[in-house]
Amino acid sequence: MAWGRQTKSQAPPSTLSAILPLLITFTVLGALAWVGFQIYLSVMKIQAQAKKQMGDKNVVFTKDGVRVGVHHVETEDYLDKTQSWVVKAWNLGSTSKGGEKKKR
Repeated sequence: MAWGRQTKSQAPPSTLSAILPLLITFTVLGALAWVGFQIYLSVMKIQAQAKKQMGDKNVVFTKDGVRVGVHHVETEDYLDKTQSWVVKAWNLGSTSKGGEKKKR
């Protein structure tokens, strides 16, 4: 009968063959973690560079969205530039070719 037969007992697996699947799993997971970490570093560098370049152009990212700054123009500077053009136009319009004022 089947119960009475003795089967050959197999030798126990060696330690290396028992640990090999675990080593392969850790190696694959380590490689995937390294690739993921390199991708993370690249994304962080790109993000920092983009923030720096956008900050140079007065664009700032906040939690609420994007804030765009305007270059500050002093009122006095604006008036000086405007007035200089008006004065130049006035002087050019009121002088003759010889540099003297016209008399009517």
